[in-house]
Amino acid sequence: MSSPSSAKDTNVAGDPIPPKCAVIEVHVGELKQLFDAIDPSPFRDRDQDPKAEEFIVGWAKDLPREASLALVVNLDREAGLPDEAVVLRDAIHEFFRHRAETQRQRLRELFRVGRTSLMIGLVALAAAIALGDFLATLLRGSRIGEIARESLTIGGWVSMWRPLEVFLYDWWPIRNEARLSDRLAVMPIRIMYANAVGPDAWRADWPAVSAIGQRKTIEAQQGPLNHAS
Repeated sequence: MSSPSSAKDTNVAGDPIPPKCAVIEVHVGELKQLFDAIDPSPFRDRDQDPKAEEFIVGWAKDLPREASLALVVNLDREAGLPDEAVVLRDAIHEFFRHRAETQRQRLRELFRVGRTSLMIGLVALAAAIALGDFLATLLRGSRIGEIARESLTIGGWVSMWRPLEVFLYDWWPIRNEARLSDRLAVMPIRIMYANAVGPDAWRADWPAVSAIGQRKTIEAQQGPLNHAS
């Protein structure tokens, strides 16, 4: 997986790239390299290849948060079926929509754990302070009573560490991941084709196409034959 700054493309397909759009580029030999080969799901619901996901997400994180994103796939073969750019766009958008929802589920679960931890921590803190005051009163005038009260107070505040960590630090990176996935789930996607490595190279590449795309291809191939006859 690489991101060449330029390529000698002979054809393009897919969405137009709006002006002032931050472009993410990937370079693959086959489109199926972008998706997880062992995922048995239908193509539209298939997970992205982990390396491709890491590359795209990592590049997006380096771009300004307010910038609109676009994905350009530099492909080392000629154009295949007419609707392969649409199928690719739908599959990538569906993956990042699912990724955003997964991140929000994680955030909801984290807040649930945080609220439970907060209740436990407050009870533990109150109990520790009360017990410490009781021991200090019971052992009034003794150094041991003061040590016990300070130790219990410290222990009570330590019990608040987990909820404080959740509500101060843990939630916002997950929220940012969800927002980034939302941006990736609506970005325009464009394929830039290079010269074919062989006749009908796309047939060994594209793992799932629509019936409409297959019919258009057959009609395009039969058109010159019918005209000749």
